[in-house]
Amino acid sequence: MFKFGFTEEQLMLRDMVFDFAENELKPVAAKIDHDEKIPDEIIKKIGELGLLGAAFPEEYGGSGFGEVGYCLVQEGIGSACLSTATFVGAHVSIGTNSIYIGGDEELKQRYLPLLTSGQKIAAFALTEQGAGSDAFNLKTKAELDGNEWVINGEKLWITNGPIADVFAVYARTKKGISAFVVEKGTPGFTPGAPEKKMGIKGSQTSTLTFDNVRVPKENMIGREGHGFLIAMKTLDAGRLGLGAACLGGMKSLLKMTTQYAKERKQFDQPIANFQSVQNMLAEMAMEIYVVESILYRTAVDYDDKTMIGRQAAMVKHIASEASCKVADLAMQVHGGMGFSKELPIERYYRDARINKIFEGTNEIQKGIIARDVLKRNGQM
Repeated sequence: MFKFGFTEEQLMLRDMVFDFAENELKPVAAKIDHDEKIPDEIIKKIGELGLLGAAFPEEYGGSGFGEVGYCLVQEGIGSACLSTATFVGAHVSIGTNSIYIGGDEELKQRYLPLLTSGQKIAAFALTEQGAGSDAFNLKTKAELDGNEWVINGEKLWITNGPIADVFAVYARTKKGISAFVVEKGTPGFTPGAPEKKMGIKGSQTSTLTFDNVRVPKENMIGREGHGFLIAMKTLDAGRLGLGAACLGGMKSLLKMTTQYAKERKQFDQPIANFQSVQNMLAEMAMEIYVVESILYRTAVDYDDKTMIGRQAAMVKHIASEASCKVADLAMQVHGGMGFSKELPIERYYRDARINKIFEGTNEIQKGIIARDVLKRNGQM
């Protein structure tokens, strides 16, 4: 198992997360997929273990493990259930992190301890009908009326939408895009019913409707007009967490596929003896090694306050493409059994596909990388 550069405390965190994932999360992963809901007791346990605060400093109720620690958390959870990893990602690296990255000290002290402990659940509300890949084109508006901001508009595909208590909402103001904290139960604010999805079914996703929703002036995250910058910085961390969840799922697929190849017999011998199967196992292992290497290298850079926009885009693109490839190879080795719901292969296969779309499509990631390459005149 990969160990380079981890501290003893980070290794202890990893062991704890993988123990929880193996013994408590993996046994209920199929039920989470079937019921399209993560049990409250699982969410509560994740909070009690401190996993929702692993990335954040202790003064805000976190554990101080930074982005590397958060990626270890997501790798462990993703190894068992990508729906649950998606819930954690929306809560931690884009929902809560919006407040941590952009908020003033008063806003941080008011919300972060509740979010890092899991007492409240967060969501990130950026995407709209005409503002998915074109995030700057959002139409939701916020207008200042005395000491309150009045928000009107609709958001789509908001992870944790039906269950969150605290929302980082992005809206257009006179000075550009700005960010606000909106709490569940605010008059005029209505989360929609959970969407029906192909994969990550346990992660609940919905629309959000804002009909003259009033929030106090002090609920603005950062300064007016700085919301787009906050969102983009937030998504950098989100893309690393996504890569970590992909990595965890890929490792589980390789383990299951290797065991199956050794047990499954054809022509009076295990299929692991056939070079075609060995080639597929080798391809899976190579993809995992690449993702693991670039993920933790980039997470270290993030914790060192290095600008990692290009690198985060690379991690997201490479990890999501590799995740789909590894799931497909696992399906191929398992044959008909992989296509059956008797084994978890088909669930991992369905869950992997979304990673090429959310947190910015892979086409958008290439654009980010290319612009940086041009800016640097081809220098890395």
